[in-house]
Amino acid sequence: QLVESGGGSVQAGGSLRLSCAASGYTVSSNRVAWFRQGPGKEREGVAAFANEYRTTYADSVKGRFTISKDNAKNTLYLQMNSLKVEDTAIYYCAAATHGVPTLFALDFGSYNAWGQGTQVTVSS
Repeated sequence: QLVESGGGSVQAGGSLRLSCAASGYTVSSNRVAWFRQGPGKEREGVAAFANEYRTTYADSVKGRFTISKDNAKNTLYLQMNSLKVEDTAIYYCAAATHGVPTLFALDFGSYNAWGQGTQVTVSS
């Protein structure tokens, strides 16, 4: 089970930190990632651990978002800074119980477990 929290409403330029508490999955060894789905848009990969230590980001969030994990708490995080209106979306935590090639770390089809999502709304 993956349970996201930390979403909310914020003005452009603000920050939020999302959390994803995992049970039945191990963030230290499973491939884990954050996705988002904006209004009328397809779900897109935002940030992922391409392997246990290496991170990868969508170009649209590079330099603004940071993915991290606390292995002791088995929790995944997404720190979002300098938020923009276009970051408005439902954010999902995802995990894969199998290996994921680095090239496909931000691909929707690479993951087989999903949280319920948390809404992030950025206003101008």
